[in-house]
Amino acid sequence: MAVFKIVHITKYQYNWPIKESINEIRLFPHNFDNQKVLEYHLLITNNPDVIISEDYYGNRVGNFNYYEAHTEMIIESRMLVRVNHSLKIPDIDATKVEDLIPHYEKNILLLRLSYPETITKQNEILSILDKIGCADKPIIEIAQQCNEYIFNNFEYTKGITNIETTVDEILEMKKGVCQDFAHLLLQLVRTAGIPARYVSGYICPNKSGFRGEGATHAWVEIYTPNQGWLGLDPTNNIWTMDNHVKLSVGRNFYDCSPVKGIFKGLAKQTLSVCVSIGYEDGRQFEEINDVQLQEVSVEFQEQLDSMELLHQQQQ
Repeated sequence: MAVFKIVHITKYQYNWPIKESINEIRLFPHNFDNQKVLEYHLLITNNPDVIISEDYYGNRVGNFNYYEAHTEMIIESRMLVRVNHSLKIPDIDATKVEDLIPHYEKNILLLRLSYPETITKQNEILSILDKIGCADKPIIEIAQQCNEYIFNNFEYTKGITNIETTVDEILEMKKGVCQDFAHLLLQLVRTAGIPARYVSGYICPNKSGFRGEGATHAWVEIYTPNQGWLGLDPTNNIWTMDNHVKLSVGRNFYDCSPVKGIFKGLAKQTLSVCVSIGYEDGRQFEEINDVQLQEVSVEFQEQLDSMELLHQQQQ
């Protein structure tokens, strides 16, 4: 059992004032059997009204608008969470892919989460599964071997991918970060016939020195009728533990994006994310990341350049 105090600060900055910012956030930690939210506070620039609802996957979602002109918006999420995952691998479970069929028929959500994405390099996915040898194996064994394959054959490298990176690109580069490896694991296990979902959250650092620790993290949960949802972290080749704090779940990153929105205005935005994790013994860990955003179109960049040139001339 572990208790973590987590502060997650999302900071947007714009080189020109924008207005009518409309935002959606998934920054509310889950309450479930092995994770209890003891405290939670949400602070947003200008203190807008936040409407809370629940999405298709059971996540708490906040929606808010920010109408005033602004060049900066800060969203600060503070939480105190107690986690009590098992530190062992799941129980022995003989469930095979064919045993899941009756459960698909009764649960459309499981069926939805069993479909792989349509990608160009699907033959490479099939080749990996063929190397693993999925025939007649329990689904837990298949998933664990897929997890291990990613860990052994793909290099953890920051700064070369972004939120738009596809599974095809990951297969080509053989590099990426937790989000990329989670998407790849989803493609593998779903192709094998196992329902799985993307998980957004945090991995809290300890003496083990996990990859991706101290920042927002991503992993995968597979479904077994006997044990429910079981977490696999391909970035570290482990089953989820006391160090994993869950925020939201969905089909992929887009269902779990911590913050997304739109705004009116001709401006270039930058995004930085700071995650601070505090422990019961007083230790503190903090990491700041500048997030790579999707590249703007050529036409939009030309408009930005024209505005910048006009501003320089006026000065």
